[in-house]
Amino acid sequence: MKKYRTAFFTGAVMLALLCTGCGGSTEPTVQQAENADVSEAETAAGDELEESFYITEITDEIFARIDGKSFKEDCTLPREDLRYLHVLHKDLDGETHEGEMIVNKHIADDVMDILKTLYESDYPIEKIRLVDEYDADDEKSMSDNNSSSFNFRFISHTTRISKHGLGLAVDINTLYNPYTKVVDGERIVEPANGEPYLDRTADFPYKIDENDLCYKLFTEHGFEWGGSWEDRKDYQHFEIPTDKVAEWYPDNQ
Repeated sequence: MKKYRTAFFTGAVMLALLCTGCGGSTEPTVQQAENADVSEAETAAGDELEESFYITEITDEIFARIDGKSFKEDCTLPREDLRYLHVLHKDLDGETHEGEMIVNKHIADDVMDILKTLYESDYPIEKIRLVDEYDADDEKSMSDNNSSSFNFRFISHTTRISKHGLGLAVDINTLYNPYTKVVDGERIVEPANGEPYLDRTADFPYKIDENDLCYKLFTEHGFEWGGSWEDRKDYQHFEIPTDKVAEWYPDNQ
């Protein structure tokens, strides 16, 4: 994923407009020049944000990238129910990068609003790449601290599609916010290299908790946080509640 660089433009046109019709000197004042520079820079930055944050349907080009990977051969979710999101995000060093995510059409606007607010708030997200760049292997994606959503699969031993399989769940900064559960006395941690971050009292980068902006935005938009679950913890995970999913996909219950 290439790094996104912001371009700024000169304020010559704005200065000329400010000076038009002046009764005295046509030379702009220092304050006028400063105001023009700020105004034009803000306009340019705003235009670039609009161009960089957008939602599209799954085009043939995009589908070719996910077919047989996240969109598996047995995928029963219609392609038309998915949306592609192009966003910007900042890493821990404040560097801006382009990001891609595929989500369900029902949450596309909400997720876009969340990611845009996180970007504008300088919230660090290390990577936002399609899980297909990891051959749709969740462990590989999570261990690389990648944030993603859609990856088709059924819930084990059922014919129900998982919420990630529906594109109705989003994982953020996955390495530092692992999934964990005790099964038959053995602790499971996913990704495996996320085990050092199970101590949620410790201070480390990219950590999500209830004081975190990411948590606040997702929950304000109606998502549940996996870090609140009692029988397991999924600190990276935000999903649409089951009753809402049932409204959209009644045959998946």
